[in-house]
Amino acid sequence: MSDKIMLKVDEYLLREGEESSAMYFLQTGTLAVLKRQGDVEKQIGTIYAGEVVGEMSFLDKEPRSASIKAMTESELVVIPSEKFDKVFKAQPNWYKALINTLLERLRKANARIRV
Repeated sequence: MSDKIMLKVDEYLLREGEESSAMYFLQTGTLAVLKRQGDVEKQIGTIYAGEVVGEMSFLDKEPRSASIKAMTESELVVIPSEKFDKVFKAQPNWYKALINTLLERLRKANARIRV
């Protein structure tokens, strides 16, 4: 059975710059994606129920590129790295290459985002 996390409104799930050991599946609720600009955080996106969050840092082991905060009460399923690694390692090499290519392109695109 997977662990679950419950967030209250304005509670943070992740903070920009943190290291990653898990990603999350948002079962219920809505989350804000926030990017720091000086002393201010600006919302650059929204995550809705049925979406995965925290996947980039989880997969490429780079620091978190944004903070995630609950806009509504939210329930998430924790996907720990050990569980994911076991499934991912069983995939064909072309699939792993595809995921790594997409991650690299997404990181580069995120780096160009101006808030």
